[in-house]
This record gives sequence, structure tokens and C-alpha cells, in this order.
Amino acid sequence: MPSFFVYGTLTDADRADELLDDWSFGPDARVDGLHRVEGRYPTLVPGGSVSGRLLRTDEVTTLDRYEGVASGLYVRVELPRTDGGRAFVYVGDAARLGVRSAGKDESADAGWPGDGDLRTRVERYRSANSVVVEPTDAGHDE
Repeated sequence: MPSFFVYGTLTDADRADELLDDWSFGPDARVDGLHRVEGRYPTLVPGGSVSGRLLRTDEVTTLDRYEGVASGLYVRVELPRTDGGRAFVYVGDAARLGVRSAGKDESADAGWPGDGDLRTRVERYRSANSVVVEPTDAGHDE
């Protein structure tokens, strides 16, 4: 069953239960190499780290629809885990989410380097930098 690193509304069991028929939480986790920023919905941008948890489900299509993947609001990318596994994470389009640059009025591109669409920039950054998911809660098996 695929794992997803979640860092927003899907960290709440009630919200996950409303959305998904078959799911479970794995351990708490942290992504090193990305950090959370706030907009209309939270997203991740380069640098730092962010805490969340791993969610397991086969309902990828449902999650893609919830995150607005078809409309380009978020992209789903796969990250390596420090325990040898893999986990997906959703990264949002900062401009469309209304993320602001610190001290500026215009929307930020959230520092994703280079040009191209969001997926291209996120994948390029992920490939060139150490971005990993680290399960942090030894009390749960994944």
C-alpha cells in the first residue's frame, strides 16, 4: 500500500476518514529539505524541514482529486525514505495558493529554482538536493 507524507488537513484522522474508505496512519515523520508555508492551503518549498505523518492508502486517485492534481494546484512527487522505502508528497503551486514572499505584496514562486512547470522545478530540486522522508515515531510500524 503506498505511503503519503501528509502535513496539512490529512493529518487529522476525521478528515482522512471523511475522504478515504481504506486507510491507516503509519508513523510520524519529517521531511528534510522542504518546509511548510501558508497560503489558502499549506504547501512545501525548498529548504528546512517539516513534520507530519505517513498515511497509507491505495486510493491515489481520490487523493489526487482532493489535492487538485488535474488542475495543477498540487503535484504529487515521490521521495525516498531513510528506512529504504518511498513516500509520495503533494506540493502546491505557491502563486495559485496565495503564498506571499516575506515582506512583499506579490505572490511568490516559493523559491523553486529554474523554469518550467511546477512538477519540473520540484523534480529538478529534489534530484539535485537531499530531500528525504524520515519516520520519527518508533512506536508504529510502517
